[in-house]
Amino acid sequence: MVSPAKKRIVVAINPNASFGKSRPVGPAAVAALKQRGHDVVPLSAPDYEGLVRVAREALTEHTDALVVVGGDGMVNLGVNLVAGTDVPLGIVPAGTGNDFAAGVGIPTGDTDAAIAALCDALDRAPRIVDAARVTGVEGSGAAPHRWFAGVLSAGFDARVNERANSMRFPKGASRYVFALVAELVTLRSRRYELTVDGVRHEVDSCLLSVANNTTIGGGMRVAPDALLDDGLLDVFIVKPVSRFRFIRLFPKVFSGTHSELEIVEFLRGRTVTVASPGIVGYADGERFGTLPLTVELVPGALSVLV
Repeated sequence: MVSPAKKRIVVAINPNASFGKSRPVGPAAVAALKQRGHDVVPLSAPDYEGLVRVAREALTEHTDALVVVGGDGMVNLGVNLVAGTDVPLGIVPAGTGNDFAAGVGIPTGDTDAAIAALCDALDRAPRIVDAARVTGVEGSGAAPHRWFAGVLSAGFDARVNERANSMRFPKGASRYVFALVAELVTLRSRRYELTVDGVRHEVDSCLLSVANNTTIGGGMRVAPDALLDDGLLDVFIVKPVSRFRFIRLFPKVFSGTHSELEIVEFLRGRTVTVASPGIVGYADGERFGTLPLTVELVPGALSVLV
């Protein structure tokens, strides 16, 4: 089947998505798009920075869509390339989490279905959603800000990420299990200074996130009432708890029923600054740098093919 309108589509592929288990997905997506009659520019690189570089170069020419193949890290790559522009983002979820893809309704358990959905979505108007612009990030060079689409973590889960990324052994997904156990052993609450739309709050928390999307970590519904197009951020705060109660809390986070507990608090606002000594913030699973970080939600900043 040939698409009614031939489009130039840049496809950025993460060959290491799901720790290399999803290598065939990128070529399959490229083949399907070509079969529809589109002009496809497939891109890959040995590392994340290299892929950003070649994708940015490809986008200097007229582009009808940027498609990313991978998990939430690849979504973050795409968001940082097209947020605030009129180039829509297409997603073929092939990672371990795929939270943003699930949030916009893209099939996440069947890559063939996701590729077919992408091809069909190219023939209709994209969905317009909000994106979050972060200032105070590290390693951004001259860039004044960085974007995310899903959730910025600044508590327990961020510390697990930071520990796992510093481990040389074991390799693969199992290092996150080791990091999780290590952080549980040393679990303690931290003092945070939050400024939400100009109002200052001091809170003690062991788990804290600033959410645009509802989920992180492959389905943990940290902010079950968050909407991608309501113009607001949801700040999720878990008050100090014992290690035992924290472990018991986790299953409720997957179902979203944790929001009914007295130890859970939500704040909402357009602009949120998070500060706490020695904490590194992660957004869409990517390292954004040490706090403080300021998050500003930009309504309608992102077009998504769904």
